[in-house]
Amino acid sequence: MNKIENLNSFNAIDRLSALKELSKNMQRENATENVNMHIHTFFSFNAENWSPSRVAYEYAKRGISMLGIIDFDVIDGMNEFHHAGELLGIRTSVGIETRAFCNEMSDKEIDSPGEPGVSYIAAGGFAMELTEGSQQKKTLDLYRNTAKERNLALIARINPNVADIAVNYESDVLPLTPSGNATERHIIRAYINNSEKAFKQNDLVAFWSKLLVKSIDEAKAIIENKPLMEELVRSKLAKRGGFGYEQPTSKTFPKVEDFFTWVRSCNAIPMESWLDGTSAGEADPLKLLELSVSKGAAALNIIPDRNWNIKDPAVKLLKENNLKKIIDTAVSLNLPLHIGAEMNKLGQPFIDDLDGVSLKPYKQLFIKGAQIFTGHTVLTRFANFSYLGENSEAKFAKNIINKNDFFASVGALPPVNSVIADNLRSAGTEKAFNIISDSVLKNKWML
Repeated sequence: MNKIENLNSFNAIDRLSALKELSKNMQRENATENVNMHIHTFFSFNAENWSPSRVAYEYAKRGISMLGIIDFDVIDGMNEFHHAGELLGIRTSVGIETRAFCNEMSDKEIDSPGEPGVSYIAAGGFAMELTEGSQQKKTLDLYRNTAKERNLALIARINPNVADIAVNYESDVLPLTPSGNATERHIIRAYINNSEKAFKQNDLVAFWSKLLVKSIDEAKAIIENKPLMEELVRSKLAKRGGFGYEQPTSKTFPKVEDFFTWVRSCNAIPMESWLDGTSAGEADPLKLLELSVSKGAAALNIIPDRNWNIKDPAVKLLKENNLKKIIDTAVSLNLPLHIGAEMNKLGQPFIDDLDGVSLKPYKQLFIKGAQIFTGHTVLTRFANFSYLGENSEAKFAKNIINKNDFFASVGALPPVNSVIADNLRSAGTEKAFNIISDSVLKNKWML
């Protein structure tokens, strides 16, 4: 493998070695203000199989200096991504995404179609190692293990219906991920992989033609279109109406408030997530956000592409209006905005175009939100001063506007490279905070 491909190695030492070499002579494009704070890595599922190091490298060389990774049920990429940020001179944030149950909306769809009460929620700004044996680490392990149990149950329901391509979790699914954290998308890819092993071309087309209820010609075209193939197979095997689908209940996922409490205990920032405003649970943005804030949320996560990149003009207008409503509501509640383009499905944009017609009105809000998360990360890593921590609460006395401005100012400083990081570490947390505060006043690092 060449050095760039080595960035995707499942061996962490190989990835670090490759990144160090590539960072020495990396040619960067002109700097851009665009940000992507919601990028999945191969620690949960990345459509290109990119590691945290590969994500950092690919975005940095394109002149993008404010990034966040986010994975389902794990923060396995945290240390690697922050270190990659130091090597490449980019601002970083690390997050986690999961599904949780909201009892108050148990009769309403929120942002998981067809699943009342189920909510995709997230958190950003993880920056501190979770100590082995701590309650925080035990809870994270519980989330990982619960996800594994759901995966095993899903496979057990699917396999009898597709015996010719049945998968084994240990031998077919886990090798697709570096740290044993498989997702539904890994499982679907394993079934597709097994079909390619089990059948020659004509038989492969016939198999999927029958299973997906498509003509032979349609099946041929689907097999050649990998993103479409994965989505159709996922729908047939795992989603609502599929062989493996099981309606979730309040016991399937953790409670929203429990997840948010855990996030806060980790000195990270809990986030409500927004789909597109078309469900009963998202119909009243203020009600949704006030409920979420009461449970512990302190920011809002949005995938903008879902809200404007739509062919049907009427649907596009509806969702753009819904996007304006949720953003206006978040601003009224002083909630930072956290946006991104995921990369967990082929065909998604590399980054949102914040200068495009639909998103330009919110560009500065999106940038400031990214700065708050990256500023929080710097302050937490080096000064033990997190956005929701005791020190921050004492300093800002519930003045969220001033707090947001301060954390955004830290995020607007030049990226923390290896030299700056070493200086801040050696200073100790109290002195590091003073250095960071002085640097904000001068808008440059005062080391």
